Amino acid sequence: MQNFKELKVWEKAHQITLSIYRVSANFPKEEVYSLTNQLRRAASSIPANIAEGCGKNTQADLANFLNISLGSANETEYFLILSKDLDYLTQEQFSILSNSINEVKAMLISLIGRVRSKSASKPTT
Repeated sequence: MQNFKELKVWEKAHQITLSIYRVSANFPKEEVYSLTNQLRRAASSIPANIAEGCGKNTQADLANFLNISLGSANETEYFLILSKDLDYLTQEQFSILSNSINEVKAMLISLIGRVRSKSASKPTT
């Protein structure tokens, strides 16, 4: 088990989630139960799955939850593109959030690789 709050990728994902909550507060009210909700759920799923994986007992379980988190990051990226194309986000907001999501994705890919290699190097009992 690992303290998720010590992971830089969790902190960055948490900050992105906070930013997405702030910018999506300005989305049209008719989007509250659709795009706003979907974007917020996808974004919050990134740090939530990192946290859940850190509470598991095996490296394989951690890697699985990190992989789910990566999927949520991709989903978030799509909802950001959709939000921009619907003119709910400015180009500047989109660029900042998109760059941040891509950084998190790169960090997750790297961490997944390290966790999987650590898991593979452990002898089976």
